[in-house]
Amino acid sequence: MSKAFVREDAVEEPRIVPARAPLPPGVPNYVTARGLELLQAERAELQAERARLEQVPADTPEREEQLAGIAHRLAELDARIATATVVDTRGQPRDQVRFGAWVTVRTAGGEERRYRIVGVDEADAAQGLVSFLAPIARAVLGRQLDDTVSLETARGAETLEIVDIEYDDGEPA
Repeated sequence: MSKAFVREDAVEEPRIVPARAPLPPGVPNYVTARGLELLQAERAELQAERARLEQVPADTPEREEQLAGIAHRLAELDARIATATVVDTRGQPRDQVRFGAWVTVRTAGGEERRYRIVGVDEADAAQGLVSFLAPIARAVLGRQLDDTVSLETARGAETLEIVDIEYDDGEPA
């Protein structure tokens, strides 16, 4: 790009790294086996990024800031990995919604939604992965097939019927 189009005095905005999802004090850090693998892969990526940055000349702008950011993220990640409790879904009762289950619910209007109950770091609502601390997870945990639950939403109370329970090892309820 031509220097004519670059402001010399422009200050580059610092990169904002979102904080890890909070885990309330005293709550175990439950993870699925996949969730632990994701945490370990994230750690490996951060270590590779740190190694790459360490090869950059020390007088390069933002190098130290980026290294500090990576060190902070690694410290948070190491704490999560150290406290992770992997829940073996193979031992879960097949007729109940427990940690690691895929649960399908049906609304009063007939719409079906499918969620998997996972750890806080693995949660991704767009993929149907909800934290075991999320309201939907708390509403269905411990319930069985054909149970109905009430969930408070922004639109008001919603009644949901549990229509399917599955675990990743492929055995449906």
